[in-house]
Amino acid sequence: MSTPLVVSEEYAVRVERLSVAFHQRNGPHIALQGLQLELARGELLCVVGASGSGKSTLLNVLAGLERPSTGAIDVQGRVALMFQEAALLPWLTAAGNVELALRLRGVRRSDRREMAHDLLRRVHLEGFESRLAHQLSGGMKQRVALARVLAQDADILLMDEPFAALDAITRDLLHEELERLWKRSGLTILFVTHNAREAVRLGDRVLVFTRRPGRVAAEIPIGLPRPRSLDSPDVAATAGWITQRLKYEMQEVG
Repeated sequence: MSTPLVVSEEYAVRVERLSVAFHQRNGPHIALQGLQLELARGELLCVVGASGSGKSTLLNVLAGLERPSTGAIDVQGRVALMFQEAALLPWLTAAGNVELALRLRGVRRSDRREMAHDLLRRVHLEGFESRLAHQLSGGMKQRVALARVLAQDADILLMDEPFAALDAITRDLLHEELERLWKRSGLTILFVTHNAREAVRLGDRVLVFTRRPGRVAAEIPIGLPRPRSLDSPDVAATAGWITQRLKYEMQEVG
């Protein structure tokens, strides 16, 4: 059973001794065990780990899609979750997909069109408002998905490897876009990835997860000045250290 935590104004998210187990035919599958982490308001925190280390499970718990088995979570503010796949509704235009999020939020019909177009402009998709999903590139679809998430007016954005399927140039452009929107909006972001260089490029801190069951193996503050580049020697050097730590964690269990 989860237990409440004392509310703190300093943190947007606090996770204390969190464990999540799924019951299967051959016994319990423990995704997370004794996980501890804190996410400060306005922080961009990246989590890296091997496949199956519980990264997505953590986001699902914070979004209310999964329940903790034990431990406590304290989420202070509205949460929006962005997945790896854009998952746009194919019968709606780019603007229509964003308007749907605004409708679910309770925005008046008379305001939704203008707000959707403004959000698409913020992700540099002006002129593409009337395009259907099949008429958009992979990067454009993810921009629409990002605008749709922003339409939810959340305080905390949970991102589950949203750029993993994109080519390197498009991914780099979306890194720049996300960083710009983060600075402008003051959002708190928890960004999950398996790419160490992406984590160093974006994060204020990087948490390295152990292999299943997931918990924090290492915490690395990223003191490099912004803006950063994926090709920067400093980014590459820090990412190399994180990659070695990930390999160590996999070998320890494997």
